[in-house]
Amino acid sequence: MAAARRPLVAGNWKMNGLSASIAELDRIVAGYDAALQAKVDLLICPPATLIAAFAARASGSRVAIGAQDCHPKASGAHTGDLSAGMLRDAGASAIIVGHSERRADHGETDALVRAKAEAALRAGLTAIVCVGETRAEREAKRTLEVVAGQLSGSVPDAATPENVVVAYEPVWAIGTGLTPTVADVAEVHGTIRRELVKRLGSAAEGIRILYGGSVKPENATALLKAGDVDGALVGGASLKAQDFLGIAGAYR
Repeated sequence: MAAARRPLVAGNWKMNGLSASIAELDRIVAGYDAALQAKVDLLICPPATLIAAFAARASGSRVAIGAQDCHPKASGAHTGDLSAGMLRDAGASAIIVGHSERRADHGETDALVRAKAEAALRAGLTAIVCVGETRAEREAKRTLEVVAGQLSGSVPDAATPENVVVAYEPVWAIGTGLTPTVADVAEVHGTIRRELVKRLGSAAEGIRILYGGSVKPENATALLKAGDVDGALVGGASLKAQDFLGIAGAYR
């Protein structure tokens, strides 16, 4: 990993968490000691209902708070949707866009994901752009082709190391307990890096690429040391402070 790329471990809480969950955030903040702060950034993306409360509670700490999705427009007649500006106003500093569950459950296309990422950038937020292949695509040996296509369609032209993070999440590994081999992860991340540099120039060497998909304390050390892996996007294991801090602790 290039020296300029500071690792990031981000927690995607998905549709989990009530107001009582602030106690888990407290444990994460308490466990994010100076030694860990020196090594890795931490981000928690709770459901939108908790962003403001989490941001207020984490204020003064080094734990950042993010969101899980946004609407591509800044405002308007879009019942039930939230703009990137609203999420920033609530205390978010980053937004996950294009997660495979959004792509699958809501039919989100690369073009829509790019529009959401661009909305995040306009609001002054970091866009965490997710890419990843299905099991059928992997078995057809199309992983690199699929991921390259998603990158091309989903990552904004204005992407920089400061405003975009890419997360590779093989769809078949999310929540299943299955993980690709470290060599597989390194191959895909290497391809992502080359595609980013080819399109955006040498500055893309600084864009962080996270691995996601059944990351847990037991496999974090091996996965996070793979080539071009700059951290993790963590699902279920981020709901428990002990597990989330255990994953981040791979950088100690």
